[in-house]
Amino acid sequence: MLISCNFYIDGQWIDPVEPGPVHAIVNPADEKIIGTVLMGGKNDAHAAVDAARRAFDGYSQTSLAERRALLARLQAVFERRYTEMAQAISTEMGAPCDLAYDSQAECGPGHIKAALAAAESFAFESRSGPNGDLVCEPIGVCALITPWNWPINQIMSKLAPALLTGCTVVLKPSEFAPLSARLVAEFVHEAGYPSGVFNMLYGDGPVVGNELAEHPLVDMVSFTGSTAAGISVAKAAAGTVKRVVQELGGKSANIVFADTDLASTIRRGVRQAFNNTGQSCNAPTRMLVERPVYEQAIALAAEYGAQVQVAHPSQRGDVIGPLAMKRQFDTVQRYIGLGIQSGARLLIGGEGKPEGFSAGYFVRPTIFADVTNDMVIAREEIFGPVLCMMVFDTEEVAIRIANDSPFGLAAYVNTSDPVRAQRVARRLRAGTVSVNGVGQDYASPFGGFKQSGNGREWGRFGLHDYIEFKCINSDHSQ
Repeated sequence: MLISCNFYIDGQWIDPVEPGPVHAIVNPADEKIIGTVLMGGKNDAHAAVDAARRAFDGYSQTSLAERRALLARLQAVFERRYTEMAQAISTEMGAPCDLAYDSQAECGPGHIKAALAAAESFAFESRSGPNGDLVCEPIGVCALITPWNWPINQIMSKLAPALLTGCTVVLKPSEFAPLSARLVAEFVHEAGYPSGVFNMLYGDGPVVGNELAEHPLVDMVSFTGSTAAGISVAKAAAGTVKRVVQELGGKSANIVFADTDLASTIRRGVRQAFNNTGQSCNAPTRMLVERPVYEQAIALAAEYGAQVQVAHPSQRGDVIGPLAMKRQFDTVQRYIGLGIQSGARLLIGGEGKPEGFSAGYFVRPTIFADVTNDMVIAREEIFGPVLCMMVFDTEEVAIRIANDSPFGLAAYVNTSDPVRAQRVARRLRAGTVSVNGVGQDYASPFGGFKQSGNGREWGRFGLHDYIEFKCINSDHSQ
């Protein structure tokens, strides 16, 4: 039976106000249609915003203790229905079942726990001076626009702090990841949130996304997606001078110095670049290797890359699945072709599907060597399992190449010299820097420099996005 995804507005499951286009839900592993998404229009966006605005006065006045209790109930519902979420993510975007269960779905309770923990020590009220009381108040109605590649990570990193601070929400998830978003709405309803506090509708960016961004009753927009779409959102929001927080694209550099444990570093770099089939904005897709070990690194990368197994999402183990949609498949194929045409050395992979796959949006994990930073494949975000390897001679050159990018979301440094690791990390223009494979936790800020966006999400840093600071000056001597 086909799945049908409709809207959740003002505590009710409803269909669009006016019949509009229907988006097919395609399983990326076999290209079969498994359901439909009802796509909204401007009137649906207005209905969702109106519901959130009506709910705001009441919900914003609830106590922090009440909101924490509600969010804890949402966490409990999520954890009880965790397997459903993992299965939905695997089905809608082709994430291998172990990745969907261990990493993708886990982001939901992970971000809820981080928000709850941050609230324990967050100063919602404090003194700003001899006469000033500083009060943190919810910013208002928030439009959350989220992508398909890590659907629950993006939804819950926004939704948890928004609900906790007392904001009301309109969520526009990607129509390419509708199943996980529908489950989120079910979880919120089951947790007992008041009607209108959380609203969700589907629709494309130019229509529904634009309407939410420019709507005068929306106080804040949190957007995750491409840089081009982020620019469009910012322009639409500018007319009402609302807050816009964006997490956009990336082209992260992975600097490998000759004194590192080369085998483990290259293996880790290849796996990180190919994880989630390369569909991660912070993937280390530019590997910069110091010249004395460059050819050795190339040989290791080819060896480890050839060991990466492409498999159906239902297969257990450390595998990569298909790309999430045909549009992305075509894009990745185009970039691989451009890499070959530019003269980069093709180590493994290339155009076309892996052997044994006639259906599904599967691609061949691809590694290019001898890439220069002026090549298209080195400058533009490919969003697929494509790794570009470059050579550098000095620390200064490595830093220059790494920073020579319009993006600045993440960076990676590998060296056995802790002094150099810190020195280089501090000169990289990126929001997060991983040293020798140390990853990020939910309490750390996530966001980027330059065209990778503005603002920071996760933990206590995410709470700031959804609050306004009010200073109440009065005579405290009375």
